[in-house]
Formats: sequence, structure tokens, C-alpha cells
Amino acid sequence: MGGSTSLHELYDASYRRLVLQLFAFCGDLAEAEDAVQEAFVKAIGKGRAFDQVTNPEAWLRTVAMNHQRNHWRHGKVVRRFVASTPGSLSAPDLSPDHVAIVQALAGLDPDVREVVVLRYLADLSTAEVAHELDVPEGTVKSRLSRGRERLAPLLDDREEADHA
Repeated sequence: MGGSTSLHELYDASYRRLVLQLFAFCGDLAEAEDAVQEAFVKAIGKGRAFDQVTNPEAWLRTVAMNHQRNHWRHGKVVRRFVASTPGSLSAPDLSPDHVAIVQALAGLDPDVREVVVLRYLADLSTAEVAHELDVPEGTVKSRLSRGRERLAPLLDDREEADHA
């Protein structure tokens, strides 16, 4: 990457895109921002070793998604002992369509949601998704199929209502 200037350029070029991908993955804008920021902190912590990363944005996305998964695991443990308080997502600058898509994605299993986000929002090929998640490409295709099957009725109904 060539030092901190390149990391700043990477941040400027990819931060917003990564946050949107993580938001679609987790459904909470603040958590998405936190996960992406955590990934950049880890990149800074790697120092010159980060210069050797082949695909820095993919590395950051993977670290951010792992951070989010760890957050979920921790949350499950905490919820066993503490009553949860419902909260609302505050995202005033998001379009209704974006919010509807995130809500639809929230109904998917996390492994299916992750594949859908990487394929359609991160615009990775099925082979790239398989490589990033370290799963067979057939698994990616199967999860994509399940995701499309579950999302189709939700998104088709919205589309029909927009045309009515």
C-alpha cells in the first residue's frame, strides 16, 4: 500500500462502500460503521504488513464482517443474562427502498445474508465470494439461491405496489 497516505486513500475510496455493505449485512448503521472503523484500526495496527495484503478492501470487509459476527456472539451471551431493550434504527438519510432491502435481508439467515451482500452489494463473483468466505463455490450458489427465493416475494410485492 505504500504507507499511511495509501491507507488514507483506501479509506476515502472504500469507507462508504464498506459501511453500506456491512449495513446490509447487519441491519444497523451504527454497528456497520463501528465494524468498518474497527477494520481500519486493525489495518493501521498491522503497519507495513498491511502493504503485503493482495486485496486491501476485501481484507477490510472480512475483518469488519468477522467483527460483526463476534459482536453477535457476544450479544447472545449477554442476552442470556440481561433483558434486552428494543431500539429503533435511526437512518434519516437512507431511501425507503434501501431501508426495505435491509429489512428484507434481516429476515435471512446470517450465512445466506452474508453471501447475498457480498455478491450483490460488494459486486463480487461467486468465485470471489467463495474465496473470501473460504467455502466451496457450490455453497455460495446454494446460499444465493435460497436468498433469492426468500427475498423474491418481499421485493416483488414492493415493486408491484410501486407500479399500482
